[in-house]
Amino acid sequence: MESEQLFHRGYCRNSYNSITSVSSDEELLDGAGVIMDFQTSEDDNLLDGDTAVGTHYTMTNGGSISSSTHLLDLLDEPIPGVGTYDDFHTIDWVREKCKDRERHRRINSKKKESAWEMTKSLYDAWSGWLVVTLTGLASGALAGLIDIAADWMTDLKEGICLSALWYNHEQCCWGSNETTFEERDKCPQWKTWAELIIGQAEMMYIFWALSFAFLAVSLVKVFAPYACGSGIPEIKTILSGFIIRGYLGKWTLMIKTVTLVLAVASGLSLGKEGPLVHVACCCGNIFSYLFKYSTNEAKKREVLSAASAAGVSVAFGAPIGGVLFSLEEVSYYFPLKTLWRSFFAALVAAFVLRSINPFGNSRLVLFYVEYHTPWYLFELFPFILLGVFGGLWGAFFIRANIAWCRRRKSTKFGKYPVLEVIVVAAITAVVAFPNPYTRLNTSELIKELFTDCGPLESSSLCDYRNDMNASKIVDDIPDRPAGLGVYSAIWQLCLALIFKIIMTVFTFGIKVPSGLFIPSMAIGAIAGRIVGIAVEQLAYYHHDWFIFKEWCEVGADCITPGLYAMVGAAACLGGVTRMTVSLVVIVFELTGGLEYIVPLMAAVMTSKWVGDAFGREGIYEAHIRLNGYPFLDAKEEFTHTTLAADVMRPRRSDPPLAVLTQDNMTVDDIENMINETSYNGFPVIMSRESQRLVGFALRRDLTIAIESARKKQEGIVGSSRVCFAQHTPSLPAESPRPLKLRSILDMSPFTVTDHTPMEIVVDIFRKLGLRQCLVTHNGSLLGIITKKNMVAHLEELTRRAEPLTPPWYHHKKRHPPSYGPDGKPRPRLHHVQLSSAAEDGEEAGEEACLLSSSSL
Repeated sequence: MESEQLFHRGYCRNSYNSITSVSSDEELLDGAGVIMDFQTSEDDNLLDGDTAVGTHYTMTNGGSISSSTHLLDLLDEPIPGVGTYDDFHTIDWVREKCKDRERHRRINSKKKESAWEMTKSLYDAWSGWLVVTLTGLASGALAGLIDIAADWMTDLKEGICLSALWYNHEQCCWGSNETTFEERDKCPQWKTWAELIIGQAEMMYIFWALSFAFLAVSLVKVFAPYACGSGIPEIKTILSGFIIRGYLGKWTLMIKTVTLVLAVASGLSLGKEGPLVHVACCCGNIFSYLFKYSTNEAKKREVLSAASAAGVSVAFGAPIGGVLFSLEEVSYYFPLKTLWRSFFAALVAAFVLRSINPFGNSRLVLFYVEYHTPWYLFELFPFILLGVFGGLWGAFFIRANIAWCRRRKSTKFGKYPVLEVIVVAAITAVVAFPNPYTRLNTSELIKELFTDCGPLESSSLCDYRNDMNASKIVDDIPDRPAGLGVYSAIWQLCLALIFKIIMTVFTFGIKVPSGLFIPSMAIGAIAGRIVGIAVEQLAYYHHDWFIFKEWCEVGADCITPGLYAMVGAAACLGGVTRMTVSLVVIVFELTGGLEYIVPLMAAVMTSKWVGDAFGREGIYEAHIRLNGYPFLDAKEEFTHTTLAADVMRPRRSDPPLAVLTQDNMTVDDIENMINETSYNGFPVIMSRESQRLVGFALRRDLTIAIESARKKQEGIVGSSRVCFAQHTPSLPAESPRPLKLRSILDMSPFTVTDHTPMEIVVDIFRKLGLRQCLVTHNGSLLGIITKKNMVAHLEELTRRAEPLTPPWYHHKKRHPPSYGPDGKPRPRLHHVQLSSAAEDGEEAGEEACLLSSSSL
């Protein structure tokens, strides 16, 4: 089965080095000496599409940019397939935007011709709102279905409702008249497996956990290899312009929806919030094919940005946080129109989920809480400590998880994904069962840790010794000394914290749907609750200390341990993902209290600063780099002094650049060049002697155009002259009919000079979404820079700089000094090499030096 072969070849959470096509995305030039290999198999299918247009940008030596748009000269009959993209290729944002502008001009020019054309124009204008509405409706409905099914299957590990098998534990006891307030979770209709099968509660728990995990990984392996993992790293890569066919398809949607329920119910240390973003993007991708977005990859990514906002909206019940998450974390291109549509999609998704009411509490999430006690100034210190813990946890998790995933990919252990999932699930179930806090569903654990202790709470965390003389108010219970239940709960929480830390490292990245939001929040909530109880008891026994004296009087409700759990959860999630604004808003929407924004901001920023001190990558960027995706992170700054000539291909030791001439080559010559090379495109020049640039032709367009001409045009043979010029040159009378391919030629490729600083080139690639740009010298073609070359160059500079200086060094000095140790100005040369140890001794603060005899 093809999906099984893809799975074994590392389709999910693996580099796609072995599964991309011979005409790989960035293989415009030989990849010798480049870090990542984008070579792919030869079985990629070509997809039909529309004829594209190109845009012209020219960079001068002075760095100014002039732009002018030229539409390609279209043939009388468009060539099907020209202007589309193969799998594992990067889209041309500039060309896609030009296609959309031309489509708008065509529609606007015809809308006054008839009522039908006016109707088509209105439908086109409203299609964007229709697709995000459908996406929001589907995302909310699927999220509600997943929540209900996951709760039922999670409780199935503990027992079963005899009166109605489809009820979970809570629903089973709702209609019981024999339930007491003290034991409201016990009713005769609900039977545990220990009651049904004497002494087999633990065995049934492990059996159901292994069954759910095995079924989940089997469905993923057989039907949809792309359904595994979180999906956010790949969505970030797709939104940056990369093509991964099938990743957002209908099979992936169906299998991920089903297996996400199974994975959560198995008790693995994972969450459903991250995969819900993938599910929502699958809905957006499918609905986009019903409208104008099916033929324009750039416009489709605007829909996917709105869909990701809807996914976070239903995952956390935070519509505004979802919009900010899409803007801050996943989107590469986010115009104002996309902001409005993202807000509307998040609104619709949250409304649908609220209508379904999956948790029966009239809330969008299970762990919605409200606090009634304000925070005090002295509490900022423990909040910041929780931020430090979150940053340290994030740095540790990223390094440990990436190291384990890299080991999985490089050893035989990665060849047995089903066995890995079964082993992880078995260890998790066996170790988790004895501890009530690890046996709980992770969302329910977070809910219990967030909840403030009131007179109606029966948890061990609320087992305080009551003062009989103190007045008891429902919403304001004074601080009390901890009882034996609290100390026992703290001990169990410490064990749960260690267990969660270890298992999350090994669980994230296995071949089942696995989110990271909930496990990270659980780790932070456990740590925060422990710190909150410690501060509470410290304030109770030492209320006369100067830090407590002003706020914590005897009999006052001073400290809220649940608030510390919430702050710790935000800090740990921020340390792993390096989210800031969107994370604070998401957690704020969870609690509904404006007064806790300052503690959240302090903890989240502290966790980000601490995490950045050990490495500036979040977990999603780290997995993108591990998988080898061509992703240029807009958050990173280019701090080196290289030139375009240092990065362009070919190098001095490489073969000459493969080029086409505008009117001196035959069909056989071009076909031989296509067959003998794996480049994705070819620059077109006037002649071999002048090297003056005419344009750029894509390999895929050339292949499709030649095949179409052989079938539809008479007289086209192997010796036919191929002409890219506007006018066909004079040919002998006996010559075969020439083939005109000017229509597929991009006559305005983006060019830079060989002396353009790479920091400018990097910004151009990021902001314009280029696939490649050509390098010229005085108008003559020298070489080419592709997105692959750019990513490889940045990777090489980072790899060479890391052993030399600590990560926080780059915050102090961005550029190497302009003067050397001898006080003389440095020459501006073509190659970069890290400074030697001897030179570091003379000038310890120098990051790199320019040497004429070195090369990358």
